[in-house]
Amino acid sequence: MTILLLTVTILLGSYFAGLIGSMTGMGGGFIVIPLLTLLLHVNIHYAIGASLLSVIATSSGAGVAYVRDGVANLRLAMFLEIATTAGAMAGALLSVYVPVNIIPILIGAILIFSSIMSLRSKKEICCEDVSKLAERLNLNGTYQLDKRQIKYSVVNVVGGFFAMLFAGVTSGLLGIGSGALKVFAMDTVMRVPFKVSTTTSNFMIGVTASASAVVYFQRGYIDPVISMPVAIGVILGSLTGAKLLTKISSPKLLRLIFAFVVALLAVQMIYEGIKSHK
Repeated sequence: MTILLLTVTILLGSYFAGLIGSMTGMGGGFIVIPLLTLLLHVNIHYAIGASLLSVIATSSGAGVAYVRDGVANLRLAMFLEIATTAGAMAGALLSVYVPVNIIPILIGAILIFSSIMSLRSKKEICCEDVSKLAERLNLNGTYQLDKRQIKYSVVNVVGGFFAMLFAGVTSGLLGIGSGALKVFAMDTVMRVPFKVSTTTSNFMIGVTASASAVVYFQRGYIDPVISMPVAIGVILGSLTGAKLLTKISSPKLLRLIFAFVVALLAVQMIYEGIKSHK
């Protein structure tokens, strides 16, 4: 494969990753890593390095737009980033001690979880419970839904904090942003409306990935030849996804396609991990 063809392939794949990642709040890493490892046969550690940059790019492209539009909860994001950043640093440091064949299996497991998460019924129901800790930290907020201003309350702050710590470790170890885990923590554990969870996750994943990307950069796992087209493609895709998300009220077809593609990638990643262990 020529350099030109390689670059174009990475650009197109990364654009798709950024598009889907920004609309689901899961980041583009869950597509970038299988693209690089399964299709282009890139070393898993270099793929993770490029994936971390793609996650940062997704957050820069879509996350900032969501904050500007007032959908993402910035204060909640910065509070939870204390947990995810600490976890990401720990996961990146642990990555060298995890056997190479185990990493694709772990990524495949997270991909399956992401696929299942995407098929859940997602209703914009606001929690009516009141958390004194959330009030003290000023984590509650509002967002616009069908031209109506909706108030919501955040609950189970401690449980969400520890769920984010686990998401951070997963992000640093696997380089996939762990957006599915972040959305799950906010949507299910903390009872934050799904649209707010998705957009807040988009903002958070970039900060989390930046913490672990430093470690991968110091180890020489970020290759400009691979990472640059990944970052450009993901930024363009995430900006497109951010615009589409505001216009799509119930993207059921998108979720079905996403779940099917991710499930296939997950099975292939797990198979590759098991095969390399033999």
